[in-house]
Formats: sequence, C-alpha cells, structure tokens
Amino acid sequence: MFSKRMYSSTALSIGLAVALGGCSFAPTYHAPVIALNTDAWQDSIWTIAQPTDDHPRDAWWEIYHDPILNDLESSIDQANPTLAIALARFDQANAYSSGLQSGLFPNIDGGANASTNRQSANRPLRGSNQANVYKADTVSLGASYELDFWGRVRNLVAAGNANAQASAADVETVRLSLHAQLADNYLNLRGTDARLQLLTTTVDAYQSALELTQRRHDGGVSSGLDVARAETQISTIKAQLADITAKRAIIEHAIASLTGKPAMNFTLAIADKHLSTPEIPLGMPSTLLQRRPDISAAERRAAAANATIGVARAAYFPNFSLGAAFGYQNTGKGELLSAPNSFWTLGPGVVFNLFDAGKRRAEVDQAKAASDISGAQYRAIVLTAFQQVEDALSQLKYSKEGEIQQAAAVKSAQTSLTLSLNRYREGAVNYLDVVTAQAWALAAETSELDLHTQQLRTSVELIRALGGGWNSAVSQPN
Repeated sequence: MFSKRMYSSTALSIGLAVALGGCSFAPTYHAPVIALNTDAWQDSIWTIAQPTDDHPRDAWWEIYHDPILNDLESSIDQANPTLAIALARFDQANAYSSGLQSGLFPNIDGGANASTNRQSANRPLRGSNQANVYKADTVSLGASYELDFWGRVRNLVAAGNANAQASAADVETVRLSLHAQLADNYLNLRGTDARLQLLTTTVDAYQSALELTQRRHDGGVSSGLDVARAETQISTIKAQLADITAKRAIIEHAIASLTGKPAMNFTLAIADKHLSTPEIPLGMPSTLLQRRPDISAAERRAAAANATIGVARAAYFPNFSLGAAFGYQNTGKGELLSAPNSFWTLGPGVVFNLFDAGKRRAEVDQAKAASDISGAQYRAIVLTAFQQVEDALSQLKYSKEGEIQQAAAVKSAQTSLTLSLNRYREGAVNYLDVVTAQAWALAAETSELDLHTQQLRTSVELIRALGGGWNSAVSQPN
C-alpha cells in the first residue's frame, strides 16, 4: 500500500506542476514588422491586410476561358511529381508535430522477462543461503511524465505545430507556382501558335509575290535581281517557321512534364483562338499579405523560431519528472501473480546540469540568431511580394499602351505594303521597295503578337504575385 509520505510527495509534485504549468521562457511572439508609410496609401490601392492565406485559390485559370487550359490545370494535383514531393514533406512535418505532442502526456511501458541467472561464487557479501543459480520472472508496468515547469515541451509542440503549418503553406506555394507555370507555358504556346499562323500566312503571301515577280521576269519586265530578292524573302520566312516550330515543341514538352505525362506521348494541336487579357480589378493588391502562402510560411517559421528560444532557455533549469512502476517478480517458484511477489515504486525525479562549459548559453544564442534570420527572411519575402505585384501592374499598364500603338503601326505597315505591291505591278518602283515593306509589315505584326502574348503571361505573374486569382465581379479573392 502507498504510504502517507508517498502521497504527500506526489501531491507536492502535482501541485508544483499546476502552479508552474503556465511558465514559459519563450519571448512573447509578434509577427515581424515591415516598416511601411501607411499615410502614403491614402490615395492608392494598398491597405493593411488581415491574414486569410487559407482562402481557396482553385480554378483562377478559368478567367482565360480556354477549356484545354482548364483540363490541363486539373491534372496538376493528380499527376505532378513536384507537388507529390511537397505533400510528402507536409505529411512528414505533420507526423513530426504529432510526435512532439506526445510529450504532453505520460509515457506508459509494459514488459515481461523470464531468465535463468548464475551468480559468481566469489561475489562480495556472499550469503550462505543464496543459490549460485536461480531463476527470475518479472512482469511490470511503468509510467513516466515530464513535469513541464519551464515550458520546454509546450514550446517544442508550438514550434512543431508552426513548422507543420509552414509546410502546409509550402504545399500551397508549390501548387500555385505549378499552376502558374503551366498557365504561362500554355499562353506562351498559344502565342507561338499565333506566330506560326502569321508566318504561314506570310509564306503564302510571299509565294504569291514571288509568282508575280517570276511572271514579270518571264515577260522581260523585271530583272533576275527581283526574283532573287523574292526567293530570299520566302526562304528566310520558311527558316523562321522551322525555328518557331522547334520552340513550340520545347514548350509542349514542358507542359507534358508539368501534367505528369511523358513528352513523347503528349501533343497539343495548333489553335487559332485569340485569348483576351483578363481585366485586373482595382484593389486586388490590397489583399496581397492576406493570400500569399509563401508569406504565411515565412511567418509561421518565425513563430517556430521564437518558440525554440523558450526551449533553449528552459535548459537552464532543473528537469522534473514523475515516475511510477508496478509489477510482479519471483524466482520461478510458485504463482507469479500473487501478492507476495508484487513490487511498486512511485516518486518524482530531478536532473540539473551543474556545468556545461557554456553549451546552454550557446544554444540560446543560436536560437535567438535563428529567430532573427526567420524575421529577416519574412521581411524580405514581403518586400519581394510588393515588388512583384508592382512590376506586374506596371508591365500590364505599359504593354497595353504599347499594344495599342503597335496596332496602329501594323495598320500603317499593311497600307505601305499594299501600296508598294500596287506600284510594283505598275512598274513605278523596283522590288526592293516591296521587300522593305514586307519586312516592316511582318516585324510590326510579330511585335503586336509578342506584346499581346506578353500581356497574357504578365497577367499570370500578377496572379502568382497576389497568391491566386480573383473574382472580378466583387473585386475580392476567389
């Protein structure tokens, strides 16, 4: 039976645990601060954000209204190996966090042992009635529990939970990046398709011009130089067509890898659909800090580093534990599970390091430095996020203006080409004027296509910078 003294000792230990259970040496955590002049926001679209990084970001690519793109994006979550790696790392971090939480509860072990033993015949303090050979059978149940006076275990759990949350945000970062990369490649592919169609049409037009020149040459109106120039033009465009076709194949292979398919078994037909650049609702950047998963991951890692300081500081203080054991033991004779064979033990324990040559101080300094690193990384990610959004908005604004001007240039170049061809038929100019007009017209149309494709791709970069898509009807994240 337990003695009154043992009850008193146990009660004292439990009382101390309750009294000191709320003690923690981790600094009070505050998210790293970014020095921003909020007065400058009064006339802008930026506002102070409230964290909502768990908002859904699915299907933002539907704003491009392309069924093929929608089908390709849907295969990312099921087939992309990079995302599978990120998910496995999250499972690993979550399992580690769950393992740390076990420290909040008692550890209970059971055991059994049956052995035959021989003592030394020359052992010290040998008794006359002690057999040299004897059996020992033992069945026991033991429990131990660390009394977390200084918050060591709780801070370990807090750090593990924060790292698991950061890992979950990492998964969303990878998912967002893969979806954006696929959309960028697809829009680039469709821009390349437009270039291919332009060059194909140009080859047909140049072929007609070559036939006209050949007829004029056969009629003695044009020189062989004009024919050679026409042939050079069409050969040059065919070379460009081959080069663009090769580049399209490379983009197609990248799309195959992103969707988890072997490149040799994947193909996308050339499309002539014109994709429109989505409208960017004003106010979208104000939600930046709410939605970017990489910012959320950096903040959670800063919180984990802060909790680790508490773990390091707790090492300066004694480690208290409470242990208990109960079981039965005999020498192989009689019934094992009987009252005379029982034993038990119950009581607190304490371990305190008296000298470590500065090891604990170094570990605290290391934890503080790690916290400083995490805070600086958080601030760097936030500043980069602001930069990325501003860059994308600027590019969209000025490339849109450029596309408008380039459309006018295309119209003028086409007019110039038509006039030069008409005058060439009339014999008013030589073929060099036609060649020059053809080059200007092709360059103008190519530049217009490139500007439009760049706008589409920049819109993807803006979506990535904002942490996902948006609902343009209400100007809120979707």
